[in-house]
Amino acid sequence: MKKLVAYFSAEGTTAGIAKAFAEDTGSDLFEIRPEKPYSAQDIRWTNPLARCNREKFAGAEVPVAGTVEGWDRYDTVVLGFPIWYYGAPNVVRTFCSGYDWTGKNVVLFATSGGSGIGKTAEKLKPYLKGNPKILAAEVIRSAEELGRLARQADAEGAGQGT
Repeated sequence: MKKLVAYFSAEGTTAGIAKAFAEDTGSDLFEIRPEKPYSAQDIRWTNPLARCNREKFAGAEVPVAGTVEGWDRYDTVVLGFPIWYYGAPNVVRTFCSGYDWTGKNVVLFATSGGSGIGKTAEKLKPYLKGNPKILAAEVIRSAEELGRLARQADAEGAGQGT
């Protein structure tokens, strides 16, 4: 079985970490992109009328461009995103809803300018059909930190018989 690194990145921070980690570990990579790309104005959270704010407060589903080919061959999914309003962006929730996560191990990593991971894993769980094991969830600042988190999660997963 293989490991997939799936990520959404608004400004490139999450992308940089995800790409470096995937390259370091030989993992496959999938960029979660909204069908309608975000502009700089769309993600300016300080503007109450910005698209990101409207989507978050409305609980809107944000259609994802593309799908992961060969989803069933992955036993572990490393899922990365920036923290938006103490949780995953809606496009990540939509991505998660589109797959059966049965039997998968999940490592969540987030990037943030100041917020912690909080209850992000709890909030995302209803969108992960099949009740996967969330082995870890942390705010990460580098591919090295993500590597440490993934190794810890792999050890925990092995200890749980997965």
